[in-house]
Amino acid sequence: MYLNISKVLIVSTLILVCSITTNAQIKGSNCAKIIPAGKAWAKNSVNTVIFRRNSLVTYKNTQYIAYYDEDKNVVLGKRNINSKDWELKVTQYKGDATDAHKSISIMIDGDGYLHMSWGLHGGPFNYCKSVSPGSLDLTAKMSMTGFKEKSVTYPEFYRLANGNLLFLYRDGGSGNGSLMLNSYDIKTKKWKTIQDGWINGEGQRSPYWQMVIDNTGAIQISWVWRETGDVATNHDMCYAKSDDGGLTWEKSNGEKYKLPITAATAEYALKIPQKSELINSTAIAVDEKNSPYIVNYWKTEGDSIPQYRLIYKKGNAWETQQISKRKTPFSLSGGGTKRIPISRPLLIVTEKNLKKHVYVFFRDEERGNKVSVAISNDIEKGKWKFKDLTSTSVGLWEPTYDTELWKDKKILNLFVQNVEQGDGETTKELTGQNAAVLQWKVK
Repeated sequence: MYLNISKVLIVSTLILVCSITTNAQIKGSNCAKIIPAGKAWAKNSVNTVIFRRNSLVTYKNTQYIAYYDEDKNVVLGKRNINSKDWELKVTQYKGDATDAHKSISIMIDGDGYLHMSWGLHGGPFNYCKSVSPGSLDLTAKMSMTGFKEKSVTYPEFYRLANGNLLFLYRDGGSGNGSLMLNSYDIKTKKWKTIQDGWINGEGQRSPYWQMVIDNTGAIQISWVWRETGDVATNHDMCYAKSDDGGLTWEKSNGEKYKLPITAATAEYALKIPQKSELINSTAIAVDEKNSPYIVNYWKTEGDSIPQYRLIYKKGNAWETQQISKRKTPFSLSGGGTKRIPISRPLLIVTEKNLKKHVYVFFRDEERGNKVSVAISNDIEKGKWKFKDLTSTSVGLWEPTYDTELWKDKKILNLFVQNVEQGDGETTKELTGQNAAVLQWKVK
């Protein structure tokens, strides 16, 4: 039971691998640690959708967490990254947790203020920040810029090396949307619009993206186009890069884009037809040399089984590599959040002994809906091995991680929770599930 919003709750429970847990707790494996925070909404996947930027975020030695509880309250928490003890606070805000698009995104700026956006699916803007650095107390709702804040979806925060923030969101709907980019300056404590629809569906389609800040501070983004609200109309994989904080954009060969980027002018890393079971909003990562890697799943012509695949830049050419060897077909069609037998994949890339090591995190019914990872210790050989990081199911979970902890210290923390998901924006009965952090050492 949570305390009221004027108080806090300390959670002090650490589940080690193979320890005995209740049905509401996830069991780790392979020497992972699972650190529960508190009971969370589990009737759909709103707490675990892959486009949460972020579900977890670390600033200095403090990690923050956000999720909806069983009463749809927005809960914030923090802990020292070396501690198992969470300080949790039920905030004054609620969200329509029954819509899995309406997730919570948080980020900490370079001065230690927490920024939060939540409860958005084509509706008016929800945004606030902490009242002081390190605080879990939040301000009243506020505007960022006042510009195009009436039909907002997929809010995402990114922190730059200088402590400033970027905020990304879609303006418009799934078949007629465009991408917006705002910038926050920690000196002035003000937001401004950097780009107004610079990746633009021209009223005929919408981009669904994944973005990363690389090791030089450049922004790299990839996206699929969708023609309508039907997920079956997802197609192609596009790419763009900015070296100046999002003001100007170029292709992977350095050719400058004339903005806005449209279907006619985009660089295509790979052409993928509609009705290929291509999913949207997955992951992009970079290696030590800032070469981009994109992960997704789709089926090829003549095959009915979607497979996880990697798209990456090698020299002057884009390459594609199949990761999984799945045996079960499925088909994507219709609108809303889908009940899908596999999750959207998450990607990180490292380099050891001059070899690219690639890790793809996912969930698959064929593996018992556990937290799983596909590992390539030498991407040139194209060989993949698979591990399960939990010994129990996480239901319809999708992976999100603490981007800043990984970027700064190469420590991997995943947000995990056992959740359900009905097809479309429907729910299924499931209660008493812990929001938690899974810690796994990337070797």
